[in-house]
Amino acid sequence: MAAPQTLSSSLSKPSPLSPPLNNTRFFPKPSLPYLLHNTQKPLFTLSSKNPLSDIIISHKNQTSPENDDVFIEDDKPREECGVVGIYGDSEASRLCYLALHALQHRGQEGAGIVTVNNNILQSITGVGLVSDVFNESKLDQLPGSLAIGHVRYSTAGQSMLKNVQPFVAGYRFGSVGVAHNGNLVNYGTLRAKLEEKGSIFNTTSDTEVVLHLIATSKHRPFILRIVDACEKLEGAYSIVFVTEDKLVAVRDPFGFRPLVMGRRSNGAVVFASETCALDLIEATYEREVFPGEVVVVDENGIQSLCLMSHPQPKQCIFEHIYFALPNSVVFGRSVYESRRRFGEVLATESPVDCDVVIAVPDSGVVAALGYAEKAGVPFQQGLIRSHYVGRTFIEPSQKIRDFGVKLKLSPVRAVLEGKRVVVVDDSIVRGTTSSKIVRLLKEAGAKEVHMRIACPPIIGSCYYGVDTPSSEELISNRMSVEEIRAFIGSDSLAFLPMNSLHTMLGNDSPNFCYACFSGKYPVEPRELKVKRVGDFVDDGLNGSLEQIDGGWVQANRNPKEVNASTGA
Repeated sequence: MAAPQTLSSSLSKPSPLSPPLNNTRFFPKPSLPYLLHNTQKPLFTLSSKNPLSDIIISHKNQTSPENDDVFIEDDKPREECGVVGIYGDSEASRLCYLALHALQHRGQEGAGIVTVNNNILQSITGVGLVSDVFNESKLDQLPGSLAIGHVRYSTAGQSMLKNVQPFVAGYRFGSVGVAHNGNLVNYGTLRAKLEEKGSIFNTTSDTEVVLHLIATSKHRPFILRIVDACEKLEGAYSIVFVTEDKLVAVRDPFGFRPLVMGRRSNGAVVFASETCALDLIEATYEREVFPGEVVVVDENGIQSLCLMSHPQPKQCIFEHIYFALPNSVVFGRSVYESRRRFGEVLATESPVDCDVVIAVPDSGVVAALGYAEKAGVPFQQGLIRSHYVGRTFIEPSQKIRDFGVKLKLSPVRAVLEGKRVVVVDDSIVRGTTSSKIVRLLKEAGAKEVHMRIACPPIIGSCYYGVDTPSSEELISNRMSVEEIRAFIGSDSLAFLPMNSLHTMLGNDSPNFCYACFSGKYPVEPRELKVKRVGDFVDDGLNGSLEQIDGGWVQANRNPKEVNASTGA
């Protein structure tokens, strides 16, 4: 392991911390690791927002199937979460709150902030949007100049409170808070080994495994415990840690998920999943956290450690296709420019006679602008997206066809009627939403509908922090392009060609992960099943992991290969 190298020591020290809250209780430091959700709270305080009223819609006297809620779900891959870390600003919790708001697109089902006040870790988490979880009085309970935050998207079951990060835990030498973005392909193996040694788990989150590995490490300094733990991890992780006096950011050796570093004018250091979070709190972007790097921020400044010799980066291409905001810079490239170029390539590679170009909002807009500019055809808003629809909605007893899509997308007949329309979307996953959109456009009078997709066909599940369906559910894994065109009902269909994507990315092309398009995985799963993104066990459920449905994705491995790699 490389010796620590000081990159900067001009960091302003945190301002004096306020006294602890009146309800803080002090206990001796524990001798065993434990996760402190629904337990006593030594050396830190926890607060939470009751989630039940936000996620349960009552159906009094409506028991017939016709009156069931409609679950409003985009047919898109989902990013698991966004993370933030701030050191050296007296308003750390408020800045963290704003940064999480800027990252709200990365997760809408839970949010949390942990701050440090007089060496006490204080936590507030809740289910819902950032603005639902936090208000002025909640932020007043989080004083201090050191904070981390997290927004999450749950992949299965209810987004219950025990699963909301940051997690806070106590171990023999102190307390630690952690917020994690990514997914571990060796989660099952790590958890089994820890349980054999006596570890007790409260969730199915990768983050809890990381906490146990830190707590059981034989190393004494906290930073070496982190390095020791991360060397056992396989897969994707961009993590921020907080202790009584340190902020630590870690990125996996392949750099699957983004993590950037910035600085405010007062010297405060900020880490975030995207640069859009830095922009909102007026922090200047400095650089990415490098793949395989551990960055430590404390009163002595900033230190960088090499986690391990890292291979060629394999950064997630879907950050540029769908996940990140267009105004972000991700992996050193403008997301807006990437999407505009995707559209230009589509117009060049798959032209069609048309009268108007429209987008499936919001993620298809920039690619559609690029297509329209290159094709010399006007871009117009042929679909209007409602931003006021929640995850569930009560449908009237008389069924409305394509109800979920119609709630979110409204066609503009004046734009569409009698026109040959090119509609640009970022991706097709199952194909169900695309078919409804095509039908919606034709019902609004479109003469022809030509679908253009700003990414190659998705044929494989992601194991690295993106919630995708199993390979069997992916329409491009089951059908040819012509078969998909017939299924969705469009007059033509074209995807962004893989070789054109490589050409567009130029010298950076080898640094991206294309596993969802190629089925070739940079980090092969060692297990027959890989845990899905996030936490799939609801509050109140207990039992063996194998008996809980919905939490696992079949790995694309031959059982003989798995046995050979694991020594079985």
